[in-house]
Amino acid sequence: MMDAALSNFKGYTPKSLPRVEPLAQGHRACQGCGEILALRMALKAIGDNMIVASATGCMEIVTSSYPQSAWNVPWIHVAFENAAAVASGIEAGRKALMRKGRIPNKRTTIVAMAGDGGTADIGLQALSGALERGHDFVYICLDNEAYMNTGVQRSSSTPYGAMTTTSPPGQLSIGQSTWKKNMPAIAVAHEIPYVATGSPAYYTDLMNKAKKAALVKGPAYLHLYSPCPTGWRLAPELAVEISRLAVQTNIFPLYEVVDGQYILNKKIRKPKPVEEYFKLQGRFRHLDKKTVQQIQERVNRQYEALVRKAASAEIEEEPTEEAAT
Repeated sequence: MMDAALSNFKGYTPKSLPRVEPLAQGHRACQGCGEILALRMALKAIGDNMIVASATGCMEIVTSSYPQSAWNVPWIHVAFENAAAVASGIEAGRKALMRKGRIPNKRTTIVAMAGDGGTADIGLQALSGALERGHDFVYICLDNEAYMNTGVQRSSSTPYGAMTTTSPPGQLSIGQSTWKKNMPAIAVAHEIPYVATGSPAYYTDLMNKAKKAALVKGPAYLHLYSPCPTGWRLAPELAVEISRLAVQTNIFPLYEVVDGQYILNKKIRKPKPVEEYFKLQGRFRHLDKKTVQQIQERVNRQYEALVRKAASAEIEEEPTEEAAT
């Protein structure tokens, strides 16, 4: 059953993108940072009627160096692990104030944002509790696949085989030794109204999903692919290209789950081999052909399982849109 708020949804097109900029230019993100690009797109789609709770991480550091701020909306920096808990408190507090007539009875989008470490690792308990309680907020995970802000340490979202400072390859190590945690599936397991993945290489898809997440009543979870040239040992000018390859290789499929129904947004009928994705990044340079084939087989299995889940939904062909940079 489609959420009532989405039944007559009208999405953005390249000619109707909003002009609002909740996140101002002049921030201090690294050259070629794909995370700030993904975040800007999501916030533009949601609009300026929002309050943001931002966990410690790259986006907090680069947007809030005292005494300056890149935020044009109410924003609060919170601890690494509790963005979802603070967003829950903001939402509950606003309900109480509106009930008492202290503030206008108007819906404002509450946004919690954190990186993969602050989401899949030390923030998982707070996020799970907020989703279970049904708070009306949007949670954005900016997944750059490691603890980049503190020195490129591995997280549970780091891909299998990837090199980080705490998962170095060597004679007795392949690099990251566990498979990437599937956070969207964990969010879906909480039976919340809306879950989606997004990539900055497909900007209208990402922005429309952010808009949907803000429209639904109750918790919504957005998992955004966020390339980090510094930590991935990737040329800065390739952030959008690697984002596109992640989708084209089925490493990062684009889909949404509305009230439990899976919808595959981009059907990749002739996927590129994962080797094309790996060869642009220094963090995978050490992988041998056997390991690459092992990863390819797992990607194939996971994508086929996703296709089966979305079998009853309409599937689009992959578009040719280019991301705005």
